[in-house]
Amino acid sequence: MAYVDWKIRTKQVGTCNCDYGCPCEFNAPPTNPTCEGVMALEITEGWFGDIRLDGLRVAGVYRWPGPVHEGKGTWWSIVDKAATEEQIDALFKILGGQEQEPNTGFAIYASTIEHEPDPLFADIEFEWDLEGRRGRFVVTDVMGADVEPIRNPVTGKPHFIAIHPHDGFEFREAEMASANFWSKGDLEQRYSNRFAAITHATYGPYGIIAEESHPAANI
Repeated sequence: MAYVDWKIRTKQVGTCNCDYGCPCEFNAPPTNPTCEGVMALEITEGWFGDIRLDGLRVAGVYRWPGPVHEGKGTWWSIVDKAATEEQIDALFKILGGQEQEPNTGFAIYASTIEHEPDPLFADIEFEWDLEGRRGRFVVTDVMGADVEPIRNPVTGKPHFIAIHPHDGFEFREAEMASANFWSKGDLEQRYSNRFAAITHATYGPYGIIAEESHPAANI
């Protein structure tokens, strides 16, 4: 199949209600029966054909009734209100897996979604600090997350640790962190001291594009 020429470089902060490390990253069942959380990303550089996507932000609130691969998930998209109609259409084609190989990241997740409420278009505040293992994103009165380093339970000092999925379809390396996050509405949730991942990744029609080493490797 021929795909539209597209590429997005992203900064990402993702959370879920699992313990630190998230068993899903190791092909194990989630910590809790229900898998849920919030995430946000910023496109630092991107295009879809002739449509530029630089600087746009996207967030999501999600819930699966069990392990992600068993499906029946709900995904609520929140899109940067600054996006034009052309950009919105391009983002949904990318993130919905319509212009990506079936066995790659966005297409894999899309195949597990059964319910998709109407998207919300809003301002998305977004902060990303890979070296400091910190992040923050918020959509006023809708959802948000505050991320900081995991703390050593004895000394209280920051505990820096990363995971490196060699064949990962979400990312190839991410810094682990601790999240307090929440959302309102039909997917209401509130958690403290739960799993968070801070990373950057570049994607195209055939999945992750390995363009550069992970900055944290030199910290």
